[in-house]
Amino acid sequence: MSEKDHRVSRRQFLNYTLTGVGGFMAAGMLMPMVRFAVDPVLKKGVDQDLVAVAQVDDITAEPKRVDFKVNQVDGWHESEEPRSAWVYKDKDGEIVALSPICKHLGCTVNWAGDKAHPNQFYCPCHDGRYYKDGKNVAGTPPMGPLDGYVQKVKDGTLYLGKAKPRGGA
Repeated sequence: MSEKDHRVSRRQFLNYTLTGVGGFMAAGMLMPMVRFAVDPVLKKGVDQDLVAVAQVDDITAEPKRVDFKVNQVDGWHESEEPRSAWVYKDKDGEIVALSPICKHLGCTVNWAGDKAHPNQFYCPCHDGRYYKDGKNVAGTPPMGPLDGYVQKVKDGTLYLGKAKPRGGA
């Protein structure tokens, strides 16, 4: 091939140069945006620590509402989120910690909130009811039992973690 076939005109040179520079500029602008969107997804999930909520000696057979706070990380934002649990001892003396979130619409259930059914959890949103063990009453709106908290007892203190779905209906 001759040297004439390999020559680049000024127009082609400017075209190649501007395309290359434009590509580097676009990559420089897009990379932070892509990293911002993808980084939280690639970040290793952190399991929630257990939080001390009550002394075991203070827990009775009557469900009692316990309020506590957990540290939560959303992307780069860290905050303390308030949580609640219904805590009591069952007939065998085992501690039960139930989530107060109704499985129907996410309203908050109350213990003995309905005068017609004093020994049940009651959701005022749509008259949902749960037995003391957290199982839903057939014929009421909730389609599943209340979630139960991961729990641990250490040195006479009850620690709670995440609320997890329980089996049964």
